Amino acid sequence: MLGLELSAEEWQAIGLSLRVAGVATLASLPPGILIALLLARGRFPGKVFLDALVHLPLVLPPVVTGYVLLVLFGRKGVLGAWFEANLGIVFSFRWTGAALACAVMGFPLMVRAIRLAIEAIDARLEAAAGTLGAAPIWALVTVTLPLALPGIIAGAVLCFAKALGEFGATITFVSNIPGETQTIPAAIYNATQVPGGEAGAFRLSIVAAMIALGALVASEWLARRSGSKARLG
Repeated sequence: MLGLELSAEEWQAIGLSLRVAGVATLASLPPGILIALLLARGRFPGKVFLDALVHLPLVLPPVVTGYVLLVLFGRKGVLGAWFEANLGIVFSFRWTGAALACAVMGFPLMVRAIRLAIEAIDARLEAAAGTLGAAPIWALVTVTLPLALPGIIAGAVLCFAKALGEFGATITFVSNIPGETQTIPAAIYNATQVPGGEAGAFRLSIVAAMIALGALVASEWLARRSGSKARLG
């Protein structure tokens, strides 16, 4: 019989996963909206290259993405050394590195959902705001973003869910350190490698499924609510 009582180590992995996924999602949201706007509304040389670069983590093996992050953001990497020297932020073998890896892997899903939502908005509404004297940034804040809110919510949830389940890039970049970088997927992997660990893997799998399902249900509810408000507005 598989016990359903979570151990202290399992609770630790759950808490760390929620922390990493939450930080990854919040950190990705501002650049995600900006890139989605550029891809949806922008007309500039190199747009196809930017689009391909954004979606590259989806087609690269996660281990390759993790290795690239290690080279760039490790203590001896150009970006990693700069962040440590100037901001005091260390990524390699820290939970911050796990959040970075999860953000990179979830970013394409976020951008795609937001971009599709923006492309579905009638550009004439934005133009109408401009004719009424609204500056472009004000039209963005008062027209575009409210109408795109369901897509923004969907993108954030997709990024969160991807971050919650990310394994390959994370373990390559920051290893699998209990209490520091061992998220739910890494803890499940550990449990499957030791005799009698099946119960722990089962418990954590159930928890991961419940969190993901809850996030999706909340996303659907928020998207419907925000969509209804936008139509009424």
